[in-house]
Amino acid sequence: MKETLEKTPKIRSLEDALHRCQFLGMRISRQRRYILELLWKTKEHLSAREIYNRLSQTGKNVGHTSVYQNLEALSSQGIIECLERCEGRLYGTITDSHSHVNCLDTEQIIDVYVQLPQELIQQIEAQTGVTISDYRIDFYGYKEPEQSKIN
Repeated sequence: MKETLEKTPKIRSLEDALHRCQFLGMRISRQRRYILELLWKTKEHLSAREIYNRLSQTGKNVGHTSVYQNLEALSSQGIIECLERCEGRLYGTITDSHSHVNCLDTEQIIDVYVQLPQELIQQIEAQTGVTISDYRIDFYGYKEPEQSKIN
Protein backbone atom coordinates (compact mmCIF):
# COMPACT_ATOMS: atom_id res chain seq x y z
CA MET A 1 0.00 0.00 0.00
CA LYS A 2 2.81 2.41 0.92
CA GLU A 3 4.53 1.85 -2.43
CA THR A 4 1.29 2.58 -4.30
CA LEU A 5 0.79 5.88 -2.47
CA GLU A 6 4.40 6.95 -3.04
CA LYS A 7 4.12 6.25 -6.79
CA THR A 8 0.80 8.11 -7.11
CA PRO A 9 1.39 11.52 -8.71
CA LYS A 10 0.80 14.49 -6.44
CA ILE A 11 -2.26 16.62 -7.05
CA ARG A 12 -0.96 20.07 -7.98
CA SER A 13 -3.81 21.51 -10.07
CA LEU A 14 -7.52 21.32 -10.73
CA GLU A 15 -6.76 19.17 -13.77
CA ASP A 16 -4.78 16.75 -11.57
CA ALA A 17 -7.72 16.55 -9.13
CA LEU A 18 -10.19 15.85 -11.94
CA HIS A 19 -7.85 13.24 -13.42
CA ARG A 20 -7.53 11.53 -10.02
CA CYS A 21 -11.34 11.41 -9.72
CA GLN A 22 -11.55 9.73 -13.12
CA PHE A 23 -8.70 7.35 -12.28
CA LEU A 24 -10.53 6.29 -9.10
CA GLY A 25 -13.78 5.80 -11.01
CA MET A 26 -15.49 8.76 -9.34
CA ARG A 27 -18.14 10.48 -11.42
CA ILE A 28 -17.30 14.13 -12.07
CA SER A 29 -20.72 15.57 -11.46
CA ARG A 30 -21.51 19.24 -11.98
CA GLN A 31 -21.57 19.74 -8.18
CA ARG A 32 -18.24 17.97 -7.66
CA ARG A 33 -16.63 20.06 -10.39
CA TYR A 34 -18.00 23.29 -8.85
CA ILE A 35 -16.53 22.39 -5.46
CA LEU A 36 -13.13 21.51 -6.89
CA GLU A 37 -13.07 24.64 -9.06
CA LEU A 38 -13.90 26.82 -6.04
CA LEU A 39 -11.22 25.27 -3.82
CA TRP A 40 -8.55 25.57 -6.50
CA LYS A 41 -9.58 29.12 -7.36
CA THR A 42 -9.58 30.43 -3.78
CA LYS A 43 -6.52 28.53 -2.49
CA GLU A 44 -8.07 28.85 1.00
CA HIS A 45 -9.18 26.39 3.65
CA LEU A 46 -12.98 26.62 3.66
CA SER A 47 -15.75 25.05 5.69
CA ALA A 48 -18.62 23.23 4.00
CA ARG A 49 -20.90 26.17 4.85
CA GLU A 50 -18.45 28.66 3.28
CA ILE A 51 -18.25 26.49 0.16
CA TYR A 52 -22.05 26.28 -0.04
CA ASN A 53 -22.43 30.04 0.48
CA ARG A 54 -19.80 30.97 -2.10
CA LEU A 55 -21.27 28.63 -4.69
CA SER A 56 -24.75 30.04 -4.03
CA GLN A 57 -23.45 33.62 -4.35
CA THR A 58 -22.06 32.82 -7.79
CA GLY A 59 -25.34 31.28 -8.96
CA LYS A 60 -24.18 27.67 -8.70
CA ASN A 61 -27.19 25.63 -7.56
CA VAL A 62 -25.75 23.00 -5.20
CA GLY A 63 -27.65 21.71 -2.17
CA HIS A 64 -26.25 21.55 1.37
CA THR A 65 -26.35 17.76 1.40
CA SER A 66 -24.59 17.53 -1.95
CA VAL A 67 -21.78 19.81 -0.72
CA TYR A 68 -21.23 17.69 2.41
CA GLN A 69 -21.41 14.38 0.51
CA ASN A 70 -18.99 15.53 -2.18
CA LEU A 71 -16.52 16.94 0.35
CA GLU A 72 -16.58 13.64 2.24
CA ALA A 73 -16.06 11.63 -0.95
CA LEU A 74 -13.24 13.87 -2.21
CA SER A 75 -11.41 14.00 1.13
CA SER A 76 -11.78 10.27 1.83
CA GLN A 77 -10.09 9.56 -1.52
CA GLY A 78 -7.24 12.00 -0.81
CA ILE A 79 -8.23 14.39 -3.59
CA ILE A 80 -8.68 17.30 -1.18
CA GLU A 81 -7.41 17.96 2.34
CA CYS A 82 -9.71 17.86 5.37
CA LEU A 83 -8.54 19.64 8.52
CA GLU A 84 -10.33 18.80 11.75
CA ARG A 85 -10.66 21.94 13.86
CA CYS A 86 -12.66 22.59 17.02
CA GLU A 87 -15.00 24.84 15.02
CA GLY A 88 -15.47 22.15 12.36
CA ARG A 89 -13.83 20.75 9.27
CA LEU A 90 -11.97 22.89 6.76
CA TYR A 91 -11.13 21.78 3.24
CA GLY A 92 -8.13 22.67 1.09
CA THR A 93 -6.32 21.51 -2.01
CA ILE A 94 -2.90 20.31 -0.84
CA THR A 95 -3.00 16.63 0.04
CA ASP A 96 0.68 15.68 0.27
CA SER A 97 2.67 16.19 3.47
CA HIS A 98 2.87 19.84 4.50
CA SER A 99 2.49 22.05 7.53
CA HIS A 100 0.27 25.00 8.42
CA VAL A 101 0.83 28.50 9.75
CA ASN A 102 -2.32 29.51 11.63
CA CYS A 103 -2.65 33.29 11.74
CA LEU A 104 -4.55 34.06 14.95
CA ASP A 105 -5.64 37.59 14.08
CA THR A 106 -6.79 36.96 10.50
CA GLU A 107 -7.84 33.29 11.06
CA GLN A 108 -6.02 32.45 7.82
CA ILE A 109 -4.32 29.07 7.40
CA ILE A 110 -1.22 29.21 5.21
CA ASP A 111 0.23 26.03 3.69
CA VAL A 112 4.00 25.67 4.03
CA TYR A 113 6.52 22.94 3.35
CA VAL A 114 8.90 22.41 6.26
CA GLN A 115 11.84 20.03 6.29
CA LEU A 116 13.22 19.30 9.72
CA PRO A 117 16.95 18.59 10.12
CA GLN A 118 17.70 14.86 10.09
CA GLU A 119 19.45 15.20 13.48
CA LEU A 120 16.20 16.45 15.06
CA ILE A 121 14.20 13.59 13.58
CA GLN A 122 16.77 11.11 14.89
CA GLN A 123 16.60 12.75 18.33
CA ILE A 124 12.80 12.40 18.38
CA GLU A 125 13.06 8.78 17.27
CA ALA A 126 15.59 8.06 20.04
CA GLN A 127 13.38 9.71 22.68
CA THR A 128 10.21 7.92 21.62
CA GLY A 129 11.38 4.63 20.12
CA VAL A 130 9.21 5.40 17.07
CA THR A 131 10.55 5.58 13.52
CA ILE A 132 9.26 8.81 12.00
CA SER A 133 7.82 8.26 8.52
CA ASP A 134 6.05 11.60 8.06
CA TYR A 135 5.24 14.78 9.95
CA ARG A 136 3.04 17.86 9.89
CA ILE A 137 3.64 20.90 12.05
CA ASP A 138 1.10 23.53 13.08
CA PHE A 139 2.54 26.97 13.72
CA TYR A 140 0.49 29.72 15.40
CA GLY A 141 1.13 33.45 15.32
CA TYR A 142 -0.02 36.95 14.45
CA LYS A 143 0.23 38.79 11.15
CA GLU A 144 1.16 41.98 12.95
CA PRO A 145 3.50 41.87 15.94
CA GLU A 146 1.76 42.53 19.24
CA GLN A 147 3.96 45.63 19.71
CA SER A 148 2.47 47.38 16.67
CA LYS A 149 -1.05 46.83 18.00
CA ILE A 150 -0.20 48.72 21.20
CA ASN A 151 1.36 51.75 19.46
